[in-house]
Amino acid sequence: MGRPRLREMMRASAGAAAGLLACLALAHLLTPVDTAISPAALLFAPLGATAFLVFAVPNSPLSQPWSAIVGNTASALIALTVIRVVGNPALSAALSVGGGILAMMSLRAIHPPAAAVALLISLNAGALRDTGYAFAWRPVMLDTTLLVAFAVLWNRATGRIYPFRQPPTEAERASAPDRRLGLSADDLAAILQRMHLGANIGPEDLARVIGAAQAETTARHLGGITCGEIMSRNVFAVRPSATLDEIGAMFRSHPVKALPVTDAAGHLCGTVNQSRYIKALTDAPDATAERIMRRDMATVAPDDPLAPLIAILAAGGQANVPVTEDGKLVGVITRTDLIAALAAEFGH
Repeated sequence: MGRPRLREMMRASAGAAAGLLACLALAHLLTPVDTAISPAALLFAPLGATAFLVFAVPNSPLSQPWSAIVGNTASALIALTVIRVVGNPALSAALSVGGGILAMMSLRAIHPPAAAVALLISLNAGALRDTGYAFAWRPVMLDTTLLVAFAVLWNRATGRIYPFRQPPTEAERASAPDRRLGLSADDLAAILQRMHLGANIGPEDLARVIGAAQAETTARHLGGITCGEIMSRNVFAVRPSATLDEIGAMFRSHPVKALPVTDAAGHLCGTVNQSRYIKALTDAPDATAERIMRRDMATVAPDDPLAPLIAILAAGGQANVPVTEDGKLVGVITRTDLIAALAAEFGH
């Protein structure tokens, strides 16, 4: 396994520390002032392993909110039930962990720290047997939920997507990676099951990996061609203050599907595609380009190889890809530009 970059290591470790401090702060708030119990006792040891997963590997299926919250809570409930009916410590520990694993797999909430939750409860059966199921709700479910909520905020604030799997939009469904590969999601899931990798990566993620590998392979066949060599330099752009009439005139004058939006200094602000323009004609006829433009479009640099460009255009979310240098728009690459480059290279 390769070593992560220093920034990623610091991001994960700082997030885990801050998340656990947040849980401890909540424990202070929920602990009566006159109690003799330390607020730290309201934390539970396996929460550290949960923190590692949700902050260090937030893209893993094992780290997702459902897996963490339901996995920890279900295992706690199973273990609390076992210690009430099984008196033998060794048998109780074995049944607690085994039952927790069965519950997690049945609920599709596989979360390794949850097995440690079950073992923790069985090893402390004497102290927990007469408390009913309270320990499952607090601290297990409460702390896990708080940690996951903090992880959502932290990961998004530091550039990671968590939860990793979101319901796809209509555009994403139409251009899903598995469709481009010629394989259905069921086909990819079956491959993962045969390789016993279903708990490690999802079908959508596998499709992304395969698609990225295909894009990289294609780019290598193209040798040292860069995005700057195939981009269109004669770029038609509009200002953020452009009206719908001005945008429409640009679309009628130039055969493009999306117009870059740039400020007076030439910095890229966003893009306006034809569908956004047409929708605004009825929904917001007084809108300007700044109001209807897309701000989260992917861009490339002139010196970039073609691999990232191919991946962006293959995703289907953009009609073209702006080429920027120090934030300024220097060109645009369309699918036509890419196909022409591919045809010229492979034609030789």
